[in-house]
Amino acid sequence: MATWSIAQLEYNNDADKGVVIAHWRVTEEETVGEDTYTASSYGTTSFTPDASADGYVAYDSLTEETVIGWVKDSMDYAEVEAGLTANIEAQKAPATLAGMPWVTEA
Repeated sequence: MATWSIAQLEYNNDADKGVVIAHWRVTEEETVGEDTYTASSYGTTSFTPDASADGYVAYDSLTEETVIGWVKDSMDYAEVEAGLTANIEAQKAPATLAGMPWVTEA
């Protein structure tokens, strides 16, 4: 399961403090036996705040969950999560390997 978080918010320097950019990260992790595979993505989402709009949330009342909801509503987040899952699958069964047959691994 993917875990979403907000790394930083950028907001207007005025009384409303409307959020204009959310920096987000999503991480997925899978453990198989003793091996743990991790994939993550980092991005930004821009907003045009309108303090007079219905549903506007004041900066001081924001929660990470609220902002994550805004981010997800602005994109195809299922596609982002599917990309992380594909990345982990590729780590578990890589298409290429590296090594030299004359060197034995310790």
